[in-house]
Amino acid sequence: MPLWLWPIIPNIAIFQFHPAFGMYPNLYFFFKQVFGVEIQGLKLFNTFGLMVALAFISAAWALTSELRRRERNGWLTFTLEEIWVGKGAATSEILWNAFFGFVLGWKFVGFFMEKEAALADPQAFLLSGQGNVGAGILLALVFAGAKWYSGKKEKLAKPEKRSIRIWPHTRVGDMIIFAALFGFGGAKIFHNLENWDELIADPIGSLLSFSGLTFYGGLICAGAAILLYARKHKINLWHLTDSFGPAMMIAYAVGRIGCQVAGDGDWGILNSAYIAEPDGTVQLAEPGQYEKSVSQNLGYYQRSFQGVKDINAIADVPHKAFKAPGWLPAWMVAYTYPNNVLSEGVPLQNCEGKQWCTYLPNPVYPTPFYETVMGLILFGVLWSLRKRLTAPGVLFGMYLIFNGLERFLIEKIRVNTTYHLGNLYPTQAEIIAICLMLAGLAIVFLRRNRQPEKINNNH
Repeated sequence: MPLWLWPIIPNIAIFQFHPAFGMYPNLYFFFKQVFGVEIQGLKLFNTFGLMVALAFISAAWALTSELRRRERNGWLTFTLEEIWVGKGAATSEILWNAFFGFVLGWKFVGFFMEKEAALADPQAFLLSGQGNVGAGILLALVFAGAKWYSGKKEKLAKPEKRSIRIWPHTRVGDMIIFAALFGFGGAKIFHNLENWDELIADPIGSLLSFSGLTFYGGLICAGAAILLYARKHKINLWHLTDSFGPAMMIAYAVGRIGCQVAGDGDWGILNSAYIAEPDGTVQLAEPGQYEKSVSQNLGYYQRSFQGVKDINAIADVPHKAFKAPGWLPAWMVAYTYPNNVLSEGVPLQNCEGKQWCTYLPNPVYPTPFYETVMGLILFGVLWSLRKRLTAPGVLFGMYLIFNGLERFLIEKIRVNTTYHLGNLYPTQAEIIAICLMLAGLAIVFLRRNRQPEKINNNH
């Protein structure tokens, strides 16, 4: 496991869930609450986005390590590609550099030119048409000129074509970019299909918002893109999917940290054993307090849950009562997500006039935290099994089983839209989880006796 991961989990436990602290929508909140310093520029760094970036970095580390091991074992080989040397920078490279320079100047310089508006709502600023166009054009010319000049220095009088070896592990950067682009797109598509009413009510906001992502949508679309990429570049699919299994599990675990610390809505159902205080802390509920609290906030729950229509429908608000044993902190079973990035819930005490000043009126199960813990444990299991399960495809089959089982279990205490299938009311994630477990079992059964073939890597 990457060394940078070790301090993350205890820091979450120490800081983020302490009663004195709320959520961290961006790094400004983290530094303010943990270190007592206010750095306005940190408002531009979305906490969820940062953790997603770290998730991809951790996945790249695991994927590269496993691909290298399989290359050393002779199970994966290189492909030969011809490149031109000495031709100078291509037009496409110059245009890409110009585009990157324009965006950087447009938004980065624009941030300082319109600092007050940018700091008030960084996400809206980044997705808006606001910025400094002049600075964007200037940096576009600088970046394009730098690329052209660099290519000119390397240009030869007579360009030559050379064949180079490209190993699978050197393509990890490309694969991660494909996974990020198609994964984000798929996650948004599946989320909007699952929450059709939200899409109809605000199509632009729903499509462009950084929140509202469905993991399985991202997994399916990213997986399809990677398989097509692998086929194009002649990478053995079974060895590649085996390598991706542990990588995707650790990425999922790290990504869920972002869901938890930002409070992006991926929480669980209500824990009716506790009630929330006006400052966002929780206390054990006395008889009748839970029902009274739900009744007082019925309008919120009518908007949040299907089937809650009037005061007599309190029982339709999903909940399970569970009191934490004495050795377990209460936040692990009941949390109100104060200062959550969605501004979901009711106003926090002594927080008027500030951004992200809400908390959930009744505590819920912090399911992203559970998924981080389970994901790290399952990653450890897969990582320890990778050298023992040598039959190509079996490790990936185990990943599908673990992934599906973890998600199926967490859905039992998680808030999600349900579908009506006869007498069953499964969620989209439960349906996909069952399909993944069945697919994983089939792969393990069919591939369990296969032996990896050695490839001559000296050709």
